[in-house]
Amino acid sequence: MSIGLGETSTFLGETTVYVQPGEWIEALTRARDSGYAFFDWLTAVDDMPDGFFVVVHLYDPTACARILIRTHIPADDPRLPSAVGVFRGANWHERETFEMFGITFDGHPYLVPLLLPDGFEGHPLRKDFVLAARVAKPWPGAKEPGESHAAPSRRKTLPPGVPADWGTQTEDD
Repeated sequence: MSIGLGETSTFLGETTVYVQPGEWIEALTRARDSGYAFFDWLTAVDDMPDGFFVVVHLYDPTACARILIRTHIPADDPRLPSAVGVFRGANWHERETFEMFGITFDGHPYLVPLLLPDGFEGHPLRKDFVLAARVAKPWPGAKEPGESHAAPSRRKTLPPGVPADWGTQTEDD
């Protein structure tokens, strides 16, 4: 089923509607008014380096149908209008997405951190976020070509997402 807005595709019985950021609230409102009254979840996907996809999953309990509504926002200004006015259940999801990805939802009634400890810096679900645990313990790396599975030797490499100069500073720096 289409909501009459954006580009619609269906894959394995799942309908996805791609809309522009300026059509975000209109698309959610049309979906709700078309029967998709159950707000299931909202999240983001880091589309590094271009920006983020923000995705909402809605359900029509009468037709037993699901729909995904997606939009893409730029990395240099990650923001969308808040969906709380359309679906009150979006409140917590937008707060979590704000905290984990750094996406601002304009008009949100209480856009403050939700899950991370006070003073936490960064957005841990972004692909460019360096996980300190990967730096604290040496990364075993991959085996050299031709090594058998029983060989204990491993090339020492940095884990994915850790900058090459991480942890190389000396006390004199």
